[in-house]
Amino acid sequence: MNRIIARCLVILALAVGVNGCSAMRPKLEAPRLALVAVAMMSADIFNQQFLIRMNVENPNDRELPVTGLDYKIFLEGDGFAEGKLNKPFTVPANGEMDFEMTVRTNFVSGVGRLLSRLNGRTQVNYAVEGKLLTDIRFLKKIPFNETGSVNLAVMK
Repeated sequence: MNRIIARCLVILALAVGVNGCSAMRPKLEAPRLALVAVAMMSADIFNQQFLIRMNVENPNDRELPVTGLDYKIFLEGDGFAEGKLNKPFTVPANGEMDFEMTVRTNFVSGVGRLLSRLNGRTQVNYAVEGKLLTDIRFLKKIPFNETGSVNLAVMK
């Protein structure tokens, strides 16, 4: 009988401990990410290099320490770039900030299809999805999925 009571107490203690850990998880509203600019820096038939400027908006009343970003970017519905940014930065509480990253694509990866569908337009629809990697205890990855439109440019 004592073993049954001991097992019940252990199970109860584990349940309370697991529930307590979830209560310690910070309550944060997901940050919003947006593509601000996509500019071609260089290109040849095999590779293109783009400078991507993104904006992160932090709607929370505490700063957001970002350690990196896992991302996929789609332009006009086609996969454009994906990868991981390992550049830490901090978004202020109830604030926002821009950051830049360089991505490489190849003509076969969808850039050719994108260029053929633009018909002189420079404004394109985008989707960006992934995870914002943070330095927050119990909240290391914050998923995001955003859409919008952005102007394409060529850097000189």
